[in-house]
Amino acid sequence: MRFGIIGHPVQGSMSPRLFGAAYDGRYPYDLLDFDSFADAWQCFLHGYDGINVTAPFKQDAFRAVTSLDDNARRSGAVNLVVKRPDGVLEGHNTDVDGVLYALSGQPFSDVLVVGAGGAARAAVVAALRLGARVSVVNRTFAKAQELSAIDPAVTAVPTEAMPVLRPSLIIYTLPGRAPVPAGLPLSGAAVLEAEYKAPVLAGHPRYISGRQWLLGQAVAGYSLFTGEMPSAQKMLRVL
Repeated sequence: MRFGIIGHPVQGSMSPRLFGAAYDGRYPYDLLDFDSFADAWQCFLHGYDGINVTAPFKQDAFRAVTSLDDNARRSGAVNLVVKRPDGVLEGHNTDVDGVLYALSGQPFSDVLVVGAGGAARAAVVAALRLGARVSVVNRTFAKAQELSAIDPAVTAVPTEAMPVLRPSLIIYTLPGRAPVPAGLPLSGAAVLEAEYKAPVLAGHPRYISGRQWLLGQAVAGYSLFTGEMPSAQKMLRVL
């Protein structure tokens, strides 16, 4: 069996090290960096039994698979695909599991999700599973509105209205190279940041690292690849 991760860029991803630790290096796991989703998908189809999917391809993968789990269906994004012997391409969203793992069941009543890409979609579904009211803000308001259509409990908020919000949790999904939006209401909120390679909010007093998100989605996802439970303890040591 052979596995990998597709996206652009993927250099610097910790996924190969985590996967190697999870199974003591028994299965190969490759970084597959492509500008084009079509090229990445063909590489997967012709050489791999399963792939993780990272930005910017999570919504492309959602449209390309032949079956979806509930988290993927609700979020409209796929971050893990398993190729079954009968040819079925199973789409999963273990990012939802990753968010729930990182939050460790803490009660948050009002959640602000910053961003509107694949990670933000998983964050919204996870927040809804916690029973929270969810607001979404994005530089392009139309994309925030599109994401808010996931559920009636989700509201799209214009960036100029964001400073008046008082969330108990902010799930920040913008890449590290993107500027932090002006007026981000950090006071009094816990912060979970998806970006773990170059985080921009790590100095916040109630900060939750994206590495916890990464570990949670890996624990949930790798068993879907192999049918074997991975070693979470060994992956934690890598982190």
